[in-house]
Amino acid sequence: MPLRSPAARLQRKRRGAALVLILLTAMCIGLGPARAADFTDAAGRRVVLPEPIGRVMAASPTAEVLIFVLAPQKLAGLSPAARRGGGAGRRVPVLGWRPGMGPASMAATVRLLHPDLVIDAGLVTPERAAFADQVQQLTGIPYILVDDSVARIPAILRGIGTVLDVSERGRHLGRYAEQAINAMRGTLLIRPADNRPHVYYGRRADGLETALPGSPEGEAINEAGAINVAGAIGRGHLAAITPALLLAWNPEIIIAERRSFYEALRRNRVWRGLAAVRNKRVYLAPSSPFGWIDDPPGVNRLIGLYWLSGLFYPDTTQQDLRAATCEFYDNFYGIKLTNGQIEAMVRSAGVPAVEAPRGLGEPLLGLGSAPLSPLPGAVTTSPPPPAPTPVAPATPSNGPMSPVAPLPSTPPATSTAPMLPSAPAPPVTSTAAATCTLPGANSPLAMQPLPDASATGIVPGVAPPGRRGVPGLGSPGTTLR
Repeated sequence: MPLRSPAARLQRKRRGAALVLILLTAMCIGLGPARAADFTDAAGRRVVLPEPIGRVMAASPTAEVLIFVLAPQKLAGLSPAARRGGGAGRRVPVLGWRPGMGPASMAATVRLLHPDLVIDAGLVTPERAAFADQVQQLTGIPYILVDDSVARIPAILRGIGTVLDVSERGRHLGRYAEQAINAMRGTLLIRPADNRPHVYYGRRADGLETALPGSPEGEAINEAGAINVAGAIGRGHLAAITPALLLAWNPEIIIAERRSFYEALRRNRVWRGLAAVRNKRVYLAPSSPFGWIDDPPGVNRLIGLYWLSGLFYPDTTQQDLRAATCEFYDNFYGIKLTNGQIEAMVRSAGVPAVEAPRGLGEPLLGLGSAPLSPLPGAVTTSPPPPAPTPVAPATPSNGPMSPVAPLPSTPPATSTAPMLPSAPAPPVTSTAAATCTLPGANSPLAMQPLPDASATGIVPGVAPPGRRGVPGLGSPGTTLR
C-alpha cells in the first residue's frame, strides 16, 4: 500500500470528523436511529424502553386507569369502563378482562395493536414477572410491571409520567395522591387503635365475596384504618363466604360493591339482625367510571380514601366530599360532573344531604393542605356531560383480559351510555345540569385537564397471570373476537 502524505492523512481525518458530526446532528433532530433508555421495573427486571413512546397497551385494569389519568392519547385500546369515562365514539379496539388466557393470546393482542410499550400494574409476584418475560420474548415489545399499592401511587404517577413524557402532569397528580394519603394517615393518628369500626366489604351481586386484608381489593379499607372483619379467615386474596358467617361477624358498617346487594341488605329479612342494617350503616361504593374501593384497585382509589375517611370517622373529618369528587373527576379523568351527577353518586354512599342549595357562582370548598401550583394554561374547556339516566351496574373488571374486537364504523349503543349507575337525586343548585363549581387557581387541585379524548384516537386494556391477589390461578391474554 502506497504511503499517504501528511496532508492527505489530515484531509482524511477531517472528512471522518465531518461525517461523525453529520450523523450526530441527524440523530439529534430525529433522522437517525431511535434512542432507548434502561428501565428497572417493580419486579427488578431490566427493560430497554424505546424513545419516543407513542402507543401503550395496558396489561391489566389497574394499568388502564394509570395510563388513562396520565396520557390517555397514548393508549392502544379501550375498555367499556374507560369508554364511559370519556372514550365513547373513539375508533379503537374494545378491550376487556376475563380469566383463563395465557401469554400466547396476550402476545397475539400485542401484535395486533402494535404498541411501543406494554404496562401491567398491580400485585408483583414471580408468576407475574415470568408472564411478562414470556410476552416480551414472543413479541419483542418491552413489558414492564408496576407496583401500584396505595403507598406507592405518588411515586408511580411521577415515574410513569416521566416514562410517558408527561412528567409535569405526573408530578402534579402525584402531589394530589400524597395529600390524599397524608390526610388519611393524619386522621388515624388521632384515633385510638381500639376505637376503629368493624367493616365488611361485599363484592358480587350477592355480596358474598369479600376482599381479605392484604389483598389489592381490600387495601383501601386497610389504609382507611378500619378493621376488616374478614381478616378472621385469612389474608391476601378474595374469598367466598356464607350468609351465616356474615351474620356471625355482625359488622358495624357494610359497604356493597353492587347495588343489588345494597338493596338486599335494606329490604331482605335475612339481614335484619345485622347491626349495620339496624343502625342504617349500609353504603354503596360509587363505581363510575371506575370504583372507589376497587374495580380495579388502582389510582381510582384515591378519591375513595377521602370518602372512607368521612364514612368511618365523621367526627374528625372536615373535607367536603362533593368538592373532592368535582375536582378529582375533572383533574384525573377529564370529566366535568354536574351537581346532579355528584348527588347521584354520593347519595347512597352515606354523604349527608346538602341543607341549603349553593348559588351558581359560589365556589365549593377545596381540599388538602398546601396549595398546588397550576400548570400553564390549565383551563377546562370541555362541555359538561349530559344529565345521567339509569344504567345497569358495571361488572367487576379485575380479572384477566377478554378478546379484542375492532370497533364498528358506528359506535355501539352502549358506548354512549351515561356514566352514572343510578338516577340523579335533586341537584345541589337551582339548575339540574349546572356544572359543579371548581375552586380557583389557588386550589390544591388546579391542574392541567386531560386532553380531549375525541381528538386523540387511542386508549387501554389486557391482563395478568391469575386473579389479582391470588397468584397462579390462571394466565391472561387477548385474542380477536
